[in-house]
Amino acid sequence: MSSPWSRQATTERPDARADDARPDDDAVVGGSPDDDATVTNGHRANGHARPVDAEEPVDRDEPDAGTHAPSVTNGHTLDDDEMAAAFGRPPGGSRTGPEGAGDGAADADHRRPDRTGTREPSVALASAFGRPQGAPDTLQRPVGAPDPTEHGADDLWDGETAERNPWRDPSAPVELGAPAVREGGPGPDRRALGPRLSARELLFGRRVAPSALVLLAVVALLVGAVGGVVGHLTAEGSDALIDPGATLAQVDAGKERPAGSIADVAGRVVPAVVSIEVRSGTTGGTGSGVVVDARGDIVTNNHVVSLAATDPRATLEAVFASGMRATARIVGRDPQTDIAVVKVDVVNPVVAQLGRSSDLRVGDGVIAIGSPLGLAGTVTTGIVSSLRRPVRLDAESADANPVIDAIQTDAAINPGNSGGALVDSTGAVVGINTAIRTLGGTDSSGQGGSIGLGFAIPIDDARAIAQSLITTGGFAHTDLGVNAKSVTDGTSDGAQILNVRQGGPADRAGVLEGDVVTRVDDRPIASADELTVAIREHRPGETVTLGVVRGGRPLSLQAQL
Repeated sequence: MSSPWSRQATTERPDARADDARPDDDAVVGGSPDDDATVTNGHRANGHARPVDAEEPVDRDEPDAGTHAPSVTNGHTLDDDEMAAAFGRPPGGSRTGPEGAGDGAADADHRRPDRTGTREPSVALASAFGRPQGAPDTLQRPVGAPDPTEHGADDLWDGETAERNPWRDPSAPVELGAPAVREGGPGPDRRALGPRLSARELLFGRRVAPSALVLLAVVALLVGAVGGVVGHLTAEGSDALIDPGATLAQVDAGKERPAGSIADVAGRVVPAVVSIEVRSGTTGGTGSGVVVDARGDIVTNNHVVSLAATDPRATLEAVFASGMRATARIVGRDPQTDIAVVKVDVVNPVVAQLGRSSDLRVGDGVIAIGSPLGLAGTVTTGIVSSLRRPVRLDAESADANPVIDAIQTDAAINPGNSGGALVDSTGAVVGINTAIRTLGGTDSSGQGGSIGLGFAIPIDDARAIAQSLITTGGFAHTDLGVNAKSVTDGTSDGAQILNVRQGGPADRAGVLEGDVVTRVDDRPIASADELTVAIREHRPGETVTLGVVRGGRPLSLQAQL
C-alpha cells in the first residue's frame, strides 16, 4: 500500500458536488479545458493535470448521476462517503471562521447533503490523520458544547483584559521592541558627539544665543568677585598676625640655685676637671683628669695615659674647661690600682676639693663629671649603689693584678669619663671614675656604654697613691704572698689558697695550700679579689688577723705584711 502523502495523492472535499463547481474552477495545466481531469476543491488532483495522451481511468462501478465520480488517489479509489467520514464535521458541529466569512460557510453547509453517517474511514486515512489508538480525548468538539460564535464575558479575545494585554489581542499591530539589556547595568552611551565649537565660533559664529552669552559673562563676573572678596579677607587676616610694635615682657629668674644644688656643685667643680688627649700617629684616645694641687698635678687613670707612657712618639695634652690647652707630662702611674698622675705647667689652675670616701653611705647622691666621647664638661647624677665592691680591671701586663675596691654608682659613666671626678652633694671629690660594666662583661674602657653600673676608685685610696706618686714616683703595695681562687660550699664563700710563696707573710703565718680564707680582721672575704683589696687596705709592716678554715675546722692566724 502506497503512502497517502505520495505525489499522486488527491485531497477532496467530501461534500463537494459537480454542480457546485464554478466555471472558473477548472484550471488547465498542460492541456485544454476539454481534457478530462478530476476536480477537487477547485483544483485538479494533487495540483497537477493529467497529460493529454493519458487514458481515462475506467471505474467499473459507475456511480449514480447525482454524485461525483470517484477520485483516483495514489492507487486507491475514494468516494464521497469515505472522504466525509474522514474529514467531515460531527453531527451538530458548526463552522466558524474569520469575521464576515461565517454566513457563506453556513450556506455551503446547507447546500451539502449530510453524508457523514457512521461509516468508518479507510485504514489509510485513519493511520495518516487519525488519533492513536487508546487516546482518551478527541479533537472534535463534544456534542452539545456552546456555539463558539457566541462570545461571553470570559472570552479570551473580549473584555478589558484583551484591550490591556496586546498578547491576547489578535489584531494588535506588530512592533519591534528595544534590544535586551544586560544585568550588569546600562550600556555605554553611544550618542554621537557633535563638533566642538571654538571660542571664535562661540562668540561670533551665531551658534549660541546672545542671552546665553550674557548669562555666562554674568556668572564669570560673579565668580571672580567672590574670589576677590575671599582673597582680600584672607590677606587682611594674615596681616593681623604680625604686629611690629609688639614687645615681650621681661621674665625674672624663676629658679633658685641654693648652695649644694647640682647646678651650684657643677659650677664649682667643672673648671677643675680637664680633658686628657693622647695622640700617636693615627691612633689615640680621650679621658678625663682632676686637678688636685696648684702646681698643676692632675690625677687620672693609668689606662688613659698608658699609650703615652709606652710610645715615645705619643703626645699628651690637657684641655681645660675654658678651652685652654697645655702639654702634660706623666709624673707616675700605678697599674695595680689604675692610678696615674700627670703634670701641666699652668699658673693658678682651679683645684678640686678632695673629700673622704669613708664617709659615704649607700644612697648618697653623687655627680659624675668628665668628657665622655670627647664632650668636655659633661655632668651626670646618680646615687651610691654600693661600697667596697671588688672590681678586676684589664691587666696592662702579665705581672699586673689590677683590682680596685670600688664605689658603685648608677650615675652615667661612658668612655671618656675615665679619670674624671665623682663628687658628693657638697662638691668634694669622693672618687675617680674608672670603669663600667656592660652586658658583655667588665671593661675598664667602657666601650660598651653605660647601663647604670659605674665604678670609681675611692678617693681615700687615690689620695694615698697619688701622694706617693708625686713625692716618690711610685707606690708600694702590701702583699700576702699567695695565689687564691674563689670558692663556695653552698653555705659560705671564701678564697682558697692555691700556693704559698716561700718566705712571704702567709708562709710565716702558717698558711697552707688548701686553706680557705673567710675573713681579714673584721672584713668578710667572699672571693679572691676581695682578699686582694682587703690586704691592700693596710700598709707594709702592719699585722692582720686571718680567719681560715682547714679541714672543716676554723683557725685564726696572724700575718705581718
